[in-house]
Amino acid sequence: MDKRSFLKTTAALGALPFSGFALSPQPTTIPSPLPKVTEAKLWETVRTHYTLTHDYINLESGYYNIIPNPTLERLQQHLQRVNYEGSYYMRNQLEKDRKNMRKQLAKVVGCAAENLIITRNTTESLDTVISGYPWAAGDEVIYALQDYGAMKVMFEQVVERHGIKAHVVSVPNHPKSDEEIVDLYASKITPKTKLLMVCHMINITGQILPIKKICAMAHQKGVEVLVDGAHCVGHFAFKLSDLGCDYYGSSLHKWLAAPLGNGLLYVASKHISKIWPLFADYEKDRTKIKRLNHLGTHPAYITLGVQDAIDYLNWMGLERKEARLKSLRSYWMTALNGLPNVVINTPADPNRACGIGNIGLQNMSPATLAERLLKEHSIFTVAIDYANVKGCRITPNVFTTFEEIDRFVAAIKTLAKA
Repeated sequence: MDKRSFLKTTAALGALPFSGFALSPQPTTIPSPLPKVTEAKLWETVRTHYTLTHDYINLESGYYNIIPNPTLERLQQHLQRVNYEGSYYMRNQLEKDRKNMRKQLAKVVGCAAENLIITRNTTESLDTVISGYPWAAGDEVIYALQDYGAMKVMFEQVVERHGIKAHVVSVPNHPKSDEEIVDLYASKITPKTKLLMVCHMINITGQILPIKKICAMAHQKGVEVLVDGAHCVGHFAFKLSDLGCDYYGSSLHKWLAAPLGNGLLYVASKHISKIWPLFADYEKDRTKIKRLNHLGTHPAYITLGVQDAIDYLNWMGLERKEARLKSLRSYWMTALNGLPNVVINTPADPNRACGIGNIGLQNMSPATLAERLLKEHSIFTVAIDYANVKGCRITPNVFTTFEEIDRFVAAIKTLAKA
């Protein structure tokens, strides 16, 4: 969709997002998101903002959220600007723009800008903490079997490098209560435990864990908490200030729908000085988080797109987006729950999941299920077959329709009988 059509459409809906954009580091103020428009009309409009393939239904938004055309058009303008201004921009304006975007991003996640940096992805963010932590031989860490592989590999490296010990828990797919999860992590804490890593949302099932309660428990025992929030920013509403964690990493190219190659790292003020950076920076003040954020020469226009992603999210409304994603997941889970051969690996409790779900079939492997969904029903998903999870991760997005979910439900019913 071209920009003129986008503005014409949204104007008809009573909103003017992205109007008056110029090549400026200043954020665009957007009015309240479509208060007089029906939900159906809103999501119809949102879908027109995406250029979608006709080859398959995309139910794999978990790896990377494709960005809407208004954000894409702004990204192209940023590329042209950086290319036009060249070294002048990189030397004189880039740091100012990044500082401003940190402020806007801090408002979204609910923390002080002084505690946040923009990275390239969650792996870079969390590995900065894991590798840069002041480990001593004999220290202990805790993480879960269901955690993301890159961080588990980094922990394996520091175990070998520094002589620390790792305790690994396995999170149940259907916990009975928050306390069951909290007690699971608490059971592995010893006087030597320094750090506990936990997913805010488990990437393979979509289960949301009680982070605030886990942090409170760990802090009572003198343990710091590193939170993997790869799938959370722009997915559902929360504030870092409410969680009480010590470190938090996320990928902005997932549910915030920023350009591919954006992430964030939050570090509580009292911990900034003790973390060693992955790449040494010219910032010598150990209390400044910028010392953890040396990027070298990089594609600056990618970072500039973070502001546009925030503007689009604000236009849509995070609470509305969260409700839409929950309704899509709940719709297919309700339709398929309890059917023969169907195994749902995600809690039905709306407080324990949002847009991501996982479903398996007892009569075929996850790989076969994913292959047949694509080849026979033109539905793209990803197979998960590890960490006590056997199924396909289902991740619709704001452009997904209930008609497409109906096609997915029908496909699962057919394959469950195969």
